[in-house]
Amino acid sequence: MTTAPPPRPPHPEAPRDLVGIGIGPFNLSLAALAHPLTELDTAFYEQRPAFHWHPGLLIDGATLQVPFLADLVTLADPASHWTFLNYLKSRERLFPFYFAERFHIQRAEYDAYCRWVSESLPGLHFGHQVDAVRWNPERRLFEVDFTQLDTEGEAEALGRTYTKNVVLGVGTAPYIPEPLRPLAEAPTVPVIHSADYLTHRTELLAADHITVIGSGQSGAEIFLDLLKNRPQGREKLHWLARSEAFAPMEYSKLGLEHFTPDYTRYFHHLPEDVRDGLVPAQWQLHKGIDAETIAAIHDELYQRTLHGGWPDATLTPGVFVRTAGRVATAKVELHLEHRRQNTRSRLTTDAVVLATGYRERPLDQILTGLAPHLRRDNAERPRIDEQFRLVLDPTVTDTGSNIYVQNAERHSHGVGAPDLGLAAWRSATILNTLTGKDPYPLPQRTAFTTFGLTPNENRAPRTQSGERGTSHLIELKN
Repeated sequence: MTTAPPPRPPHPEAPRDLVGIGIGPFNLSLAALAHPLTELDTAFYEQRPAFHWHPGLLIDGATLQVPFLADLVTLADPASHWTFLNYLKSRERLFPFYFAERFHIQRAEYDAYCRWVSESLPGLHFGHQVDAVRWNPERRLFEVDFTQLDTEGEAEALGRTYTKNVVLGVGTAPYIPEPLRPLAEAPTVPVIHSADYLTHRTELLAADHITVIGSGQSGAEIFLDLLKNRPQGREKLHWLARSEAFAPMEYSKLGLEHFTPDYTRYFHHLPEDVRDGLVPAQWQLHKGIDAETIAAIHDELYQRTLHGGWPDATLTPGVFVRTAGRVATAKVELHLEHRRQNTRSRLTTDAVVLATGYRERPLDQILTGLAPHLRRDNAERPRIDEQFRLVLDPTVTDTGSNIYVQNAERHSHGVGAPDLGLAAWRSATILNTLTGKDPYPLPQRTAFTTFGLTPNENRAPRTQSGERGTSHLIELKN
């Protein structure tokens, strides 16, 4: 019996079905769900040499703010090979996890799980920097130019691939407020973003006085870690924030329904100006601090009062940095203003940690070649449809080709855009749309809350007979 010869490798210019740019959790989710769809030819490119998820913030004991079910695939395909539970099984850790009774896993464990997926999943190309995406009207395909990097991050070779579809998962970048940017960019000044905290932790702990700026979860975790490791009575810590309080994150069960597909669809159909006003008002849904961390900080501070005296730690909300500069050789002087008191002050410190969050990376640079085809909203942001596709000129989309985005659509899809809990659903939505075959059937309804007075026919639940349930809402008409 003769064996069939192995299939020939595809021609280097043969078009792929999908090219992913960036390999963070969201594109890794998409790659994992695309893996069993054997009819799809996919490739994902990432300029980093390997997968790492916020390595500077993997502080001992720090946990995810979403349950372990918000892994890369479970909420779209619980039977997938790439679930967190299957990762535990592969490491013979399933029974220990069962007895640990942890609904929220540690960040370091989530990072290890994602690396397990990234090291096992085919079609991922690390050390590849994508330089440009263009539309080729003759071939009716996207051209993706990339540079292959060596282990030192230097250019090794140039390449190009053609694809029918692109998905951008380039993630976010650390945000540094303008008054502190020159100091953060100076190599000898100890002003760092929280993204690099663990890299500089030893250096920070050796500083005489440390200031943390930012009232979110990262700022709270860093302040707590510093506090625990400073000598009692000589903590010399300041924690400053623009927000009115070191406030808890909204974590009620109905509040969490803002991170459901139901709310995402509702938000997308609101007028642009309404969406723009709504996102900042919802800061406590995603910028607050979890109650356990707040309690741990208070417990640590209280513990330090047991033998008399107060810890040398100052926590001041409602303050913003007007300007900043260097004093002497290495110290930093912060010029502060209190928003409610309308008062100003100066603070001299030896090190600053900026827990000031992240901003979406602009897409314009990588999409320069597509500028004539890109449609924008009133604020010059890319328009994004309900299926996470950039709105492009019909000369492109009429060919069946599209560019999808992941975590670049907060302005069009709401606060759930960066949330890990929606990763699998969004990836499944993209794959269902791309294939047109619905390989991942998604639920019609995901929230008890009905957002809006107008019933959404696409969200109405189905009865056991398969018919849609009757809505009890009546649309009011003038």
